[in-house]
Formats: sequence, C-alpha cells, structure tokens
Amino acid sequence: MINVYLVDDQNLVRQGVRALLELAEGVNVIGEADGGQKAIDDIPNVQPDVVLLDMRMPKVSGLDVLNELKKTDQLPPTIILTTFDDDEMVLAGVKSGAMGYLLKDVPLEDLVDGIKKVAAGETLIRPQVTKRILSGIEDLKIDFMSFDIPEALTTRETEILRLMAGGHSNKEIANSLFVAEGTVKNHVSNILSKIGVRDRTRAVLKALELGLI
Repeated sequence: MINVYLVDDQNLVRQGVRALLELAEGVNVIGEADGGQKAIDDIPNVQPDVVLLDMRMPKVSGLDVLNELKKTDQLPPTIILTTFDDDEMVLAGVKSGAMGYLLKDVPLEDLVDGIKKVAAGETLIRPQVTKRILSGIEDLKIDFMSFDIPEALTTRETEILRLMAGGHSNKEIANSLFVAEGTVKNHVSNILSKIGVRDRTRAVLKALELGLI
C-alpha cells in the first residue's frame, strides 16, 4: 500500500483527487493539507510515501514546502500537481527536489501509475519537456562534481537512459532488455556518475540538454 498525502488550497480539488484515489488499488490517502504551512508541519510526522503538491498556494507556496522539507532532509518523493503546463514553476519544483509533475486533470490510471513510479524512486520527467525547462537546466544545482563534457556513455547506457526518460522503472527496463534488475541499477549508477548528476531526474534533463537522447 502506497500512502499518499495531498496538498492543495482548493477543497474541491483535494476532495476530487481523494475520491479518485479511493477507487484505486494499492493507494491510500493518509492525510491532506489546505495550505503549505500545514503540509510542512504534518509531513515529517505522517511520513507519507508520496506527496501530491499544488505549487500555487497563498502565503506558503508549494515551492516553500519543497524547500523547507528538503532543508531538514524530510522531503518524501513528491509530484507537482498543476492545472496548466507552467514551465517555470515545474523547473523551480524540480530544482527543489520534486520528482516530476502531472496535470490535475490527468486520468486516474496515469495518476496512479505516476504515484507508483515515484514511490519506487522513478521520475515523471519526459522527453517532451518544454523549451523553457531545458533552457533552465544550467541553473540546476549539482551536489557533486559535474564534468563540462560528460564521459562517453556506452551503447547500453544510452539505451537505458532513453528508457529512463520514458519514465520506466528499473524493473521495466530489465524486463524489456532481458537482463537482471541489478544490472540495470549498476548501469543507472554509471550513467549518473558519467553525466555528473545525483539523481535520475537531473540525468534525464541533462541528457536532453546535451542531446544524448
């Protein structure tokens, strides 16, 4: 069971998302907040597996929530929920630790699939990332050494990177390539090291910027 926490200042939106998720197997809404400050206070105590986070809230925004929880190393895997394709807000959220984003009118199947992927450590960054997000890549803060020119990826690493960009989990990649999941994990680790980033989200974004995929 994946425990989900909802953060949105609009009651109807929260009620709607909760009602949808109650129809899904394997997902349980364990809490919700009508504002950013309540989310900051609650989430460390509730410890959800995934947070669904609205970014545009008065007083304490979704970005504030991400930054505050990340500051204390208490940020769970988080999906940004937005009513429109807000490139700048999505970029800011990803820079602050979000694992990706979904539109609020996404079908239930896609919402549940996204929750499961993020709970498993995957990302929701797709190759169809908008130009403004790509143009902001250079502002991403890298937490360890990044190479000006990444070390060349092998053919298999490039293949796996493309599948990562498609949002596929390690298990899905392993199944599609007929290799062990542990082998895929090793390749992913090598990819992160060669590109000079610390997580899969930044690996996909950096690869898109560099034209590696």
